[in-house]
Formats: sequence, structure tokens, C-alpha cells
Amino acid sequence: MTRDVVINGAAAKLIVDRGRLRYKREGGETIEREFSIAPAVPGSFSVLIGERSYEVIAAGGEIRVNGRAFRVEIFDPREMRGRKSAGAGEGRQKIAAMMPGKVVRVLVAQGDAVEAGQGLVVVEAMKMQNEMKSPKAGRVAEMKTRADATVAAGEVLMVIE
Repeated sequence: MTRDVVINGAAAKLIVDRGRLRYKREGGETIEREFSIAPAVPGSFSVLIGERSYEVIAAGGEIRVNGRAFRVEIFDPREMRGRKSAGAGEGRQKIAAMMPGKVVRVLVAQGDAVEAGQGLVVVEAMKMQNEMKSPKAGRVAEMKTRADATVAAGEVLMVIE
């Protein structure tokens, strides 16, 4: 399986084949490793790359690897559309909770204009506060949460258009 990926704005190619991955950064180095992956709980995975273990939580175009957040876009190169038309700047973007937790602060209101990277909502999970940021400039089209709400992993908190 071959996929084009954009991680925190940096383009790369990811090739996965029978327990082996190859990650080639655009204009950069190539990393090749053996790997295995197993689901832990819904939305969370245990990943072993080489001899290192990682906890990976995926939700709403963002992943957390051992607690560190990355904005991720994945594209199948066989699709007709290119990265630019499929990127975060196009269409409605759903902002989803990365893991179960509690909304501690809502930083915007429905109808507010937002900039790319602007903080939208803060969710506390596993005694850590995680600020969810806007993937693009736009407007808060839908607000689906409030302060003090309990949220599930993958639950949509708001929609940006």
C-alpha cells in the first residue's frame, strides 16, 4: 500500500508492505523499519516500530503519538484528485475529540471567524489539557459541545467551513 501523507504541513510518501514500512520525506531522508500494530481500545493502537513501542490515538485528522499531537492528511495517489485539492483548506472540517475526556474551555462561538492554527476548544483527557486547533481559516459553522461536557473519542465538537 502506498500513500501520500502530509504531517504538520510536511509532505512524504508512506509505503507499507507485509510488516515493513518505508517513509520518504519530500526532499529528505528515507526511513525503513519493520512494524506491527494492534488495537488497544477504540481509537487507540499499540504500534511497535523496530524495538520501540508507541501509543497512537487517532481522531479527526490528528494523531497523538505518546502524547505528542500531529496534524495528518493521507491521500491515495491512485485517486484523481491531488494533494492541493484534498487538503485542509477545502470544504467543511470536523473538529473531533482525540480521546474520551471533558471539555474545559470553548474558545470560539458559532459564527466566529477563525484563522488556521487558532485554538478552538480545550479538552482534558488523562490529566492533560489538549487544545484543538483550526485546520484552516474559515468560520465556525456548527458548535456541537459546551464547557463541562463529557466527550467520547472521535466525537465531533464543532465544524469549520
